[in-house]
Amino acid sequence: MVAAAPRRVTFSRNHTLSLSRTCSSVCKYCAFATRKFHLHPPAEVEEILDEAVKRRAKELLILTGEEPDSHPEVLAQLREWGFTDFVDYVVWAGERALERGLLPHTNLGAISKTDLARLRHVTASQGVMLESISERLMETVHAGSPSKHPQRRLATIRAAGELKIPFTTGILVGIGETRQERLDSLAALAEVQAEHGHLQEIILQNFVPHEKYYGRDVGAIADEAARDYWRTGVGDSSLGWERSPHLGLPKWANPISIDDMVELVAETRRLMPDIGIQIPPNLADWWPQLVAAGATDLGGLSANGDHISPEHPFPSPQQVREQLKPQGAALSERLCVYGQYINEEWIDPAVLDTITVKYWTFIPRGTSGRSEAPFAIDRDLVAPALEKAREGVLLSEQELTALFVETDPVAVEEIRHAADGLRRELAGDTVTFVVNRNINISNVCVVGCAFCGFGQSKRSPDAYNVSEEQYAERVRDAVEYGATELCIQSGIHPDWTLEDYERWLRLAKRFGLENGRDLHLHAYSPMEIAHMADISGLPLDELFPRLVEAGLGSTPGTAAEVLVDGMRQRISPNKLPVQRWVDVIQAAHRAGVPSTSTVMFGHIEEPWELAQHLRLVRRVQEETGGITEFVPLSFIPFQTRLGRTHGVEEITTEDSLRHTAVFRLALGRTITNVQASWVKMGLEGATEALRWGVNDLGGTLMEENISRLAGAQHGTILHPHQLVAAAHAAGRPAAERSTLYARLREYPVGVPAAPPVATAAA
Repeated sequence: MVAAAPRRVTFSRNHTLSLSRTCSSVCKYCAFATRKFHLHPPAEVEEILDEAVKRRAKELLILTGEEPDSHPEVLAQLREWGFTDFVDYVVWAGERALERGLLPHTNLGAISKTDLARLRHVTASQGVMLESISERLMETVHAGSPSKHPQRRLATIRAAGELKIPFTTGILVGIGETRQERLDSLAALAEVQAEHGHLQEIILQNFVPHEKYYGRDVGAIADEAARDYWRTGVGDSSLGWERSPHLGLPKWANPISIDDMVELVAETRRLMPDIGIQIPPNLADWWPQLVAAGATDLGGLSANGDHISPEHPFPSPQQVREQLKPQGAALSERLCVYGQYINEEWIDPAVLDTITVKYWTFIPRGTSGRSEAPFAIDRDLVAPALEKAREGVLLSEQELTALFVETDPVAVEEIRHAADGLRRELAGDTVTFVVNRNINISNVCVVGCAFCGFGQSKRSPDAYNVSEEQYAERVRDAVEYGATELCIQSGIHPDWTLEDYERWLRLAKRFGLENGRDLHLHAYSPMEIAHMADISGLPLDELFPRLVEAGLGSTPGTAAEVLVDGMRQRISPNKLPVQRWVDVIQAAHRAGVPSTSTVMFGHIEEPWELAQHLRLVRRVQEETGGITEFVPLSFIPFQTRLGRTHGVEEITTEDSLRHTAVFRLALGRTITNVQASWVKMGLEGATEALRWGVNDLGGTLMEENISRLAGAQHGTILHPHQLVAAAHAAGRPAAERSTLYARLREYPVGVPAAPPVATAAA
């Protein structure tokens, strides 16, 4: 059974600035606010912003009490500094944050539409908690707090929608409300969302009782608790208070259970299916269960703590990541503004400039502003480009780019139809696959690619090296399974010599023959081969004959990623440059060693860079003719640095199919075979790809580590009968092939392959 897709749980790497704790409200549950004068002076603000930059924050969370400048001393101080009112001061702080590349998110309480508009010029997003729709609570926990009236807070939330401000809100539970009042609060927010569509996330926050902090700085308490917890991972602070104190509930509060929270997650998803659901991970230890129930976000894991609940520091991203592992969920950074709002309609130009310059990888693919094209993208080129592509004619960079960015359903169907026609002409209707086994001898690697979840340093506890005995066992298993090919790749191991690489080939040949089969060795990426040349001092034209003598049959054209040096510098600056990749592939072909070719797409590449890649691969094939197949590899972000810290999300199946069709058209008649990676797309997606220009389903693999460790969830093996069934489901005959596409056995439609004995018994 194919596993479910992994969950992507997000957080914002933020730093908190409690600009003023002076507050006009007197809520019973609050330990943050004070009725006394509190205001950070400009010099302190600048220091806090500099500290935020040092801690690699992307978001500046500006918290304040309600209406702080209603306090005469606060207003007098602001005017002495040259500010007309408190919002004017917040705008100044936002400007200073943007200068440093920090994106401000403000929560100033219930403020006017005019003030929201003023803040919009310097904020990426804003927010205010509804807390509860219950007016009854105005007589209990909110007595003497007019700004906490639910209608006033809803007015602020609605005004933000009218102003097109990406907004965060939520409810506070356990403050004396009833179950029905919680549900009614969510329903009220859903009504506002239906009107304006500006609510990017809903916070479901459980109340926890706090100490009193008279005469103490909650920011300092929060920062010290967070530093201690992030450094040690131990709950008890060196200052003596507990990280999670268990104080008794006040009489006006009500206990909240995990079942209550699970119900709220489900109700939020029912009412607002496309919205983020945030659960604070520092207020109860049930947050992993709520992620399993459907929560999608953990808020800002602020490095300087939670200023509202200062004795409850947020766990560090690494601590969260470890706790999410058992349920297969991946933790990824987001900006304070969600991706769908990063455009001119929702974001002020000054703020959008900061995002475009510093955080452009967080801008969703296909939206404006992600990166400036080197030429005008002309969608009118699509129709004439398709006419040329049907004839196999080389397309220009501009024409290919127009095809890559085309999303009109009618035009996309024309692209699909053209790719499928070219596939039928070149490869026929038979869907091929190879029975093979992957062997990754070692995951020790010195390259450090941002897109990789496989490579490890020598000293990593997750590093491994396959022993000769384990190697022999895996080769024997491959032969018993019926494999005709071994695919052998590893990390760039700092201790291996050329003789080590030759030894692994000879051992594979020997172990195969000892078990009755001369296995084809499809081995060593261009990166590995370039490394062999570097450490041995041999030119490529001397290196390949040695590898062939040791048993090499063909080489995978991986390590290509996107063959544009600027792109490669962004995602893997230590990897071989484009020309070196070309040199290796061409040398292989001169030595009579065929290769495949690949592209890794769906990360931070741009469509014109893909166009350059495809044109280069096509040129190499026209010059040498040694490429047997082209393999599109969609990027798996979940357990990779690009996914964790750069906001890159998994490409959709629809986008992957559209790209695949364009890849087929770009290659024209130069490369016959285009493969779908079921590891990346899943078998269902790979089967659908057979309608989009694909004629090959790859291999059985038996053991797949590289995509799996990046977060792919489609398994590590498919049996021949499953691949045959996929081809038949698409109405196409199937055939097992060799590495070099010789047909070994045919499976006409209606003639299934027999499943392995173990699978049949199961």
